[in-house]
Amino acid sequence: MKSASTTAKMRNTTNENVTSLPVRPAGGVTAGLDWANADHVISVVDDTGRVIARTNIEHTRAGLRTMVRFLTKHGATEVAIERGDGVVVDRLLEAGITVVVISPNRLKNLRGRYGSAGNKDDRFDAFVLADTLRTDRTRLRPLTRDSHTTQALRAAVRARRDLVKHRVALANQLRAHLLVAFPGAVGLFADLDSPISLKFLTRFESQDRADWLSTKRLAAWLASVSYSGRTDPSVLLAHLHNATRGASGDDGAARAHVTRAMVTVLTGLVEQIRILEDQIAEQLALHADAHIFTSLPRSGTVRAARLLAEIGDARGRFPDAESLACLAGVAPSTRQSGQHKAVSFRWAVNKELRDAVCDFASDSRQANPWAAKIYNDAIARGKDHPHATRILARAWLGVIWRCWQDNTAYQTNRHNALQALTAA
Repeated sequence: MKSASTTAKMRNTTNENVTSLPVRPAGGVTAGLDWANADHVISVVDDTGRVIARTNIEHTRAGLRTMVRFLTKHGATEVAIERGDGVVVDRLLEAGITVVVISPNRLKNLRGRYGSAGNKDDRFDAFVLADTLRTDRTRLRPLTRDSHTTQALRAAVRARRDLVKHRVALANQLRAHLLVAFPGAVGLFADLDSPISLKFLTRFESQDRADWLSTKRLAAWLASVSYSGRTDPSVLLAHLHNATRGASGDDGAARAHVTRAMVTVLTGLVEQIRILEDQIAEQLALHADAHIFTSLPRSGTVRAARLLAEIGDARGRFPDAESLACLAGVAPSTRQSGQHKAVSFRWAVNKELRDAVCDFASDSRQANPWAAKIYNDAIARGKDHPHATRILARAWLGVIWRCWQDNTAYQTNRHNALQALTAA
């Protein structure tokens, strides 16, 4: 069996084989593809910027085969496109064609170079993409894809995050409902969406049901559901009795239907999140880069998986730590004109990556003195919590990038800044 480091090196060889475009395109031709839902437009231009071929292809299996044949026929080995994922990109890469991504916002600005009034036209956009690939080669980079293992992990991590958002939203909605229907259930246990709280609301969904409880009956029910909390049943019962009384009678019965519906959906969400977390843990354990991200302080399983999934395993995409920090949005954006210089928040970033890095950085200061000092120094300079967290995240990305490039786990005894702080 191959070791994790051997697997990583083999994978990195395929991911890092191209990090920049050649000075001139092969054959002197470049292509642009304007992506749409039903069909796509392809334009091919020569080294003078003249359109030598153009076609429309349908978004079907046969159409994608036609796309590859058309590009091969006209000698186009490079294609500029507005997005870096999807079946079209997969087919181009499988055919050995270099893909360069030019974002929609950038394309919108480029239209003015050719005298366009800003109107959207698929044929014109395909030409702009192809010609920009011809003229702006030194500022463009070929698309580098992560491994299928990383892409699958990213899909699972993002799906879990979406489900957590739904869980939080539904729990808030349930809390607002219970404050009228059954206030005693709010705050009875630590979290409204915890398993014990959901079990309680499944059994006692209304004020009338809860009125039946005594200390002995509540203790018996808690034992039947294997309650592991340390709160005495008498304390829980006192909470129910001291809370504002909820709806009862016919009104309480009607509101209980709403409670049951919300609890049922919320229980399902909690269970599916748990199942997805188990799957994420399994995928992470099998990933060649897992040892890098799980070695970070307070990274845990899900947090380490998020960092790995959003940073990826295509090393060639980030030639230095600064490029990674810029994509993560933790490096400020500087604008200067004459004597005026403005440093502002960076908006054009990978928001999923920024959220993952800042989430890790914020918690890392609880376990790492170096991280705590950077954060506290930023707060002392008058930065608010989000800004101080981004400053710390930028510092961490320098460390993570080095470990990531060297394929080594984070080790406190090799972190020079941490060792110097500890010694001092």
